[in-house]
Amino acid sequence: METEPFVIERTFDATAEKVWQAITDRDKMEQWYFKLEEFKPEVGFEFRFDGGPPERIYHHICVVTEVVPGKKLTHSWMYEGEPGESHVTWELFAEGDKTKVRLTHTGLETFPKDPAFARENFVKGWTAIVGESLAGYLAKV
Repeated sequence: METEPFVIERTFDATAEKVWQAITDRDKMEQWYFKLEEFKPEVGFEFRFDGGPPERIYHHICVVTEVVPGKKLTHSWMYEGEPGESHVTWELFAEGDKTKVRLTHTGLETFPKDPAFARENFVKGWTAIVGESLAGYLAKV
């Protein structure tokens, strides 16, 4: 059983403040991430969203567990009706007018041993979300 967390790092031509807004402001998140009814970077705040291929939509349930304003955001990541609980941590490192983002997703091994929850799917998903969607959004704001 692989228990290594998935980690992706990217450096963006954007200030840490811009990146923080992108990952914590619901209206901005909707432009590159998922459509959220509501989101607040506050410990204990629960948010939900749907995602997945058209043939099988997954109902995600997440709770914010840690906030260090401008630097770190952690939330749980679960699926309605499925066992398992994982955690996603966004860390921001200001490097002048650039920002390094490190996303760490732990607990992937807690999900069902089903091809839909295979580690490779998370690798592909986060690589597209961080490396393409977030990058594209930050390039235009």
